[in-house]
Amino acid sequence: MVQTKVSIDNLISIVAQGGKVKTGIDVYNAKGVLLLEKDVLVNSVKVLEIIKEQGVRNLPLNPENYGGVWDSDGNYLKIDEDGLKAQKNSAAKQDKQTKGNRVRSTLAPSGDIEKRLKVIEEIKIVAAEKYELAKQCVKKTIDEIKKSRGEFDYGGVENQVAELVAFLNTAENPFSYLTKEILNYDNFLYSHAVNVCAIGTAILNRFNINFSNMVNKHLDISIGAGDEVSTSGNSISSGSYSYYLKDDILDISTGFFLHDIGKTLIPDSVLNKKSKLTEMEFGMIKKHSYGLGIQILEKNRLKNRIVKNIVGLHHANLYEGEKQCYPENIIANEIPLSVKICKLADMYDAMTSKTSYREAFNPINVVTDIFRKYAKKDKMLQFVLHAFVKSIGIYPTGSVIYLKSGQLAYVLESNGPLVLPFTDSRGKTLSATASPPPIDLSSDNIPDELKADSLRSIKTPLEVYEFLPEWLKPKV
Repeated sequence: MVQTKVSIDNLISIVAQGGKVKTGIDVYNAKGVLLLEKDVLVNSVKVLEIIKEQGVRNLPLNPENYGGVWDSDGNYLKIDEDGLKAQKNSAAKQDKQTKGNRVRSTLAPSGDIEKRLKVIEEIKIVAAEKYELAKQCVKKTIDEIKKSRGEFDYGGVENQVAELVAFLNTAENPFSYLTKEILNYDNFLYSHAVNVCAIGTAILNRFNINFSNMVNKHLDISIGAGDEVSTSGNSISSGSYSYYLKDDILDISTGFFLHDIGKTLIPDSVLNKKSKLTEMEFGMIKKHSYGLGIQILEKNRLKNRIVKNIVGLHHANLYEGEKQCYPENIIANEIPLSVKICKLADMYDAMTSKTSYREAFNPINVVTDIFRKYAKKDKMLQFVLHAFVKSIGIYPTGSVIYLKSGQLAYVLESNGPLVLPFTDSRGKTLSATASPPPIDLSSDNIPDELKADSLRSIKTPLEVYEFLPEWLKPKV
């Protein structure tokens, strides 16, 4: 197999200017976790930055399997001893290089923001397809359980989760770019399973990287290590410790996907009740985790301890003394971190979604409330909590904020954040022709009146729905 290596910093620079990369070879980190599939066409800097965070310094390319690098005009860049050089291929040669998946010219309008918008749009297209497939898997599982009173195709679920995990490794929670449904809750159980899996896996990966790197740095200092080593053609960091290994991550993500499986045996009249639950009804709801959920797993002869812990304990107390948690009499320090991650992801998605008994809350308030609730409670929990905040963002994708000008702005991407003002200072929705371009709030060049106004109260998604441009509105 012919294989070449290119500096990942070099590739980041090329992609930042509108170029694209395809490795033609699966890329793994030192612990065997798949970071990038061989056939994925990378046009997002974020994907490469995530891979770099995993310790990869040089990315392998296999031209024999149609791996390569293209500039913003779609020109194939020849790789030789002098580095990357533009090679303007004929149409026939370009077709051969890309095996029918021709890399067309992707020269974006000038400016980094326009390129980020293009990346977001491309991620949304792929994410929408993956999201729908995952929801169909949830629906199939629920239908099977209801018909059989508990049995379902666990192998099918595991395969679906494996595909999700591979996709989630290419971009941190790509489903966050999809406009969230705020007008009905008919499919909440389907979307909630996928959302918790995506959010939880993003938190899990970030925690695993941050905590493992901290331990490895301590080990390096202790024993004087720190040199790079290379295995299987990949350049990796010298770290020998990883909190979660590849198989653990798949099991944990499967647990996230199935965390609410017990609710399938609760009557819809109770799950979707709009008024306050009676004490007996709330007792039924509580049993969906440690009672019905575990019952379903046992009926399917599933003995995976990781999945069982997540299903049974995801409403347990995260610190000693936390109220309204179940099952009771659980020692917080003995709850696995994977369960704590699931609880944070579960709370965040449930609070930012419309349910039968309340409207969706603004994601910014939810992140703030969760952080305040669990901050400084437990040392290991702090690592999880910070991974949660970093994964979701202070201004989560899809939230709405005030600018100091009085305008409302939609958060297109939490990184920055990148926001789109969609009203004037009096709250009137701007027309397509009058709408300003998106703004990167991390830029030093934006005027003070276009910065986020943290002193203004945050509106809920429903409160600003009528002001949103049509393309931002969730579909009814």
